[in-house]
Amino acid sequence: MNKILLLEDDAGLIDGLIYSLKKNGFAVETVRTVREALDCLRSIGRYDLLILDVTLPDGTGFEVCEAVRKRNRQIPILFLTASDEEVSIIRGLDCGGDDYITKPFRLGELCSRIRALLRRAGVSEHRETSWIECGDITIDLLGSRVQLNGRTLELTGAEYRLLCLLVRNANRVVMRESILNEMWDNAGNFVDDNTLSVHVRRLREKLETDPSHPQHLVTVRGFGYQWREVSL
Repeated sequence: MNKILLLEDDAGLIDGLIYSLKKNGFAVETVRTVREALDCLRSIGRYDLLILDVTLPDGTGFEVCEAVRKRNRQIPILFLTASDEEVSIIRGLDCGGDDYITKPFRLGELCSRIRALLRRAGVSEHRETSWIECGDITIDLLGSRVQLNGRTLELTGAEYRLLCLLVRNANRVVMRESILNEMWDNAGNFVDDNTLSVHVRRLREKLETDPSHPQHLVTVRGFGYQWREVSL
């Protein structure tokens, strides 16, 4: 049974979440403040996934996410947010979040997103090969590390998965729909194009010499994205 740490201060929402998550086979531990969540980081290995509300009485879920990534970059993190504005999406993804869901949400949708995150986390631990080399980029699949011209890149979990998908299909166009299906859900129902665009933009800022004129991660208008095997 996968164990989830839930950071949420709304008592009414907590009851519904606990009931739904347990019914779907998850074990749930709840904390209501940033301070309580940070105290749990000493035993972060006990959890398989974190669900973090953004706005708490003593801070934000972003603070918890940043602290977690300093200790364990691989645990999936899902944000609960009352806002779907791009600035909130960017903040959550940039500090290390893997996905977000906007309140109010359907509990069935939440459980589907959780299962998708857990599947990806499990798959990432069982690779047939341990390295991918493509032009000037090297990906250590076992260590989940990426180097560009010998420089280690600091990527979020979602950015890492997107990069692996594109590099595995180097010099081929990967359709946007295929990316969404592969990265989030088999049906691709729970992620909008804006989220993918944010991931791509942030990844370019870390990869490209000139993000406004990308040479590695290029957009193929009307279709999707392509990773070009070039050395800069």
